[in-house]
Amino acid sequence: MGFGPSSKITTLKILRLSEDLPVVIEIVDTREKLEKFMADINGVIQEGLVTLEKAQVIIYRGRN
Repeated sequence: MGFGPSSKITTLKILRLSEDLPVVIEIVDTREKLEKFMADINGVIQEGLVTLEKAQVIIYRGRN
């Protein structure tokens, strides 16, 4: 359940599965690359919220 920019509560009730559900996209990269990416998408985002958070990596395991 979420509270979106339209001041409307969005829910995961089974009857609403195909409607306006919240979406979260997370990207992890250097601050410089993220700032460039945000500048590139600024004109594309019509509504929503973009945040920049500092991540603390606890465990990272790459492929062999």
